[in-house]
Amino acid sequence: MASAAHPVTPGIDTVKAPRPRTGEREPDRSGAVPPKAGPQDPARRVPRFVWALPPVAVLALVFLYPLALVVQQSVSPDEGGTSIAPYGDVFASESFRSALTTTVWLAVGSTVGCLVLGFVLAMIIAFVPFPGGRAVAKFIDVFLSFPSFLITLALLFIYGNVGMANGVWTDITGAAAGPFDFLTTPWGVLLAEITYFTPFVMRPLLAAFSQLDSAQLEVASSLGAKPARIVRQVILPEALPALAAGGSLVLVMCLNEFGIVLFTGAKGVTTLPMLVYSKAILESDYPAACVVAVANIAISVGLYSLYRMVSRRVGA
Repeated sequence: MASAAHPVTPGIDTVKAPRPRTGEREPDRSGAVPPKAGPQDPARRVPRFVWALPPVAVLALVFLYPLALVVQQSVSPDEGGTSIAPYGDVFASESFRSALTTTVWLAVGSTVGCLVLGFVLAMIIAFVPFPGGRAVAKFIDVFLSFPSFLITLALLFIYGNVGMANGVWTDITGAAAGPFDFLTTPWGVLLAEITYFTPFVMRPLLAAFSQLDSAQLEVASSLGAKPARIVRQVILPEALPALAAGGSLVLVMCLNEFGIVLFTGAKGVTTLPMLVYSKAILESDYPAACVVAVANIAISVGLYSLYRMVSRRVGA
């Protein structure tokens, strides 16, 4: 009778090594794993700073090099050599001080007007349902692509000396001229800038309001809160970061606005960009024009740096 077969215990030599998983390298006969070759090899990896060279080169060629030329021209008087005398002459002139004052108050006034008007309009679009509300919100995005002089021309067609408003007035009353004659004054420039830059405040506000939970408004209303209190305690805190972002953008853009002032024909309104144009094109005083341009750039960069510092502290 044949004896029962005992299971044979395999020896060490008969045990097969586990197969490597997908993506792993098989060891050689000595048991060592060969180094991984190819583009992942740290020795062959391209340093990170190499990838930064192309954009830095483009930035230097397009922006930094022209800016360096402006700074160089500002310290190169017509008499030759290098001197900071043009800065002293420009800063001591009445035209520069007047242009600086006009630029600052127009920019601040336009920014305040844009913040107030943009906040009210954005609340109406976001929280007051009306037919065509979504189309109006989309039109805001399209409006941002319009050039500033186009809005100025539209205001001239309406409120200009021979515009529609004055034409209706003269037709009705028989007067020789209409009462609307403010577009060539600082108030006309202020109106044009508020009209053009308000959508730049509305766009971030609409994005912030879209993230606001409507249940908060319903709870506040059910607890007896008046609309003014809801706006002050619920909506406004959520809108502060967007107001800061939109307001800072409008302030910097108003400081550098040229087309609106030029197309309104406000000859008595001279801002820093208009002074650069006057010095360079009309007077051919390029060192003085470059000095004004450098001062304008310094103010803009300073305000933007201040905004970034404040936004980090408030978490905007």
